[in-house]
Amino acid sequence: AIFFFVVGLEIKRELAVGELNGMRKAALPVMAALGGMIVPALIYLAIVADNGSEAAQGWGIPMATDIAFSIGVLALLGSRVSAGAKLFLLALAIVDDIGAILVIALFYSDDLGLGWLALAAALLVMTGVAAKAGIRATLPYVVVALVVWFAFLESGVHATIAGVVLGLMTPVRPLYSDDEFRRNASMLLERWDVSRQTPEATERLDHDALELAEVARESVSPLNRLEHRLHPWSSFVIVPLFALANAGVRFVDLDLGDAATSPVALGVAVGLVVGKPVGITLASWLGLRFRLGSLPVGTNLRHILGLGMLAGIGFTVSLFIADLAFTDVVLRDEAKIGIFAASAVAGVAGFVVLRSRWAAGRHTAETAGPLSPGSLD
Repeated sequence: AIFFFVVGLEIKRELAVGELNGMRKAALPVMAALGGMIVPALIYLAIVADNGSEAAQGWGIPMATDIAFSIGVLALLGSRVSAGAKLFLLALAIVDDIGAILVIALFYSDDLGLGWLALAAALLVMTGVAAKAGIRATLPYVVVALVVWFAFLESGVHATIAGVVLGLMTPVRPLYSDDEFRRNASMLLERWDVSRQTPEATERLDHDALELAEVARESVSPLNRLEHRLHPWSSFVIVPLFALANAGVRFVDLDLGDAATSPVALGVAVGLVVGKPVGITLASWLGLRFRLGSLPVGTNLRHILGLGMLAGIGFTVSLFIADLAFTDVVLRDEAKIGIFAASAVAGVAGFVVLRSRWAAGRHTAETAGPLSPGSLD
């Protein structure tokens, strides 16, 4: 739930002040993400079509993108990839996360307990009212968040959705603006100069310092404060623990060769390695052709193809959906083998393509909007 709470914070930031805060800016990443979800799912369903209804339940697995790993591989390329391309992948992955969350909520949740859902909804409304009323203390929200998480768990909707919803409700604006922070800080520092000359200097200086610390704290939005505190824990503790807990494949009575070539493993692998870049690039091409959006400066469709390959790193979220999709242990293990193989291939392929001279050619060919002839030649 903490991991998905951080995801919710990232989504809220991008929607409010980031790359998704306007229709024009968001149009192309949204289209690319949709293409990168629909095409892999269709490829998966086509490959497992003759293998029964339970195998078909895994259609959501190749839709996912692991933000941390894909952005991490991109960071290894340094200045070879423009800042705009990095933001495009981040925005795309955020939309992809929204899609994965909706898929989990709508298709991989159990029978709903309406009473528990009503309790969760009431507490969420109360949380929103408290935020509007200016209640800034953290502890009451933590208590309410724990109850909301439990209510979601008991309702049949997957409890991780509670983390996302609470993240989306976190205020993105600070109490004090930049100008107010400067003014209040200057006033307190001036008072500090006066206070240190008084007989009660130590007590007054401590009071001034505490007040200055409070002003500084409230000049940073709750969203940024929480993201700053939780992101290291999410990235370096929770995600590795999650991977260790969910990445296990049972090799007892499992023929690795048969498992790796099974329809489920192939559906997942082909969906991630082929479906992701094809869907993302095709959707971006259509968006540019119909002037629905434009690529970032310093980015062309060759970069989008490479970014689409990196988006094929499913890993943590794909593993999570695999556990939700299958009750059959064999199918679950086959899906995980497909995820591991595809994530490794997608990461290497994306790195190689984005590092190549081929991708670097014609840096701004499509940034203005319409597609240039031969841009992928």
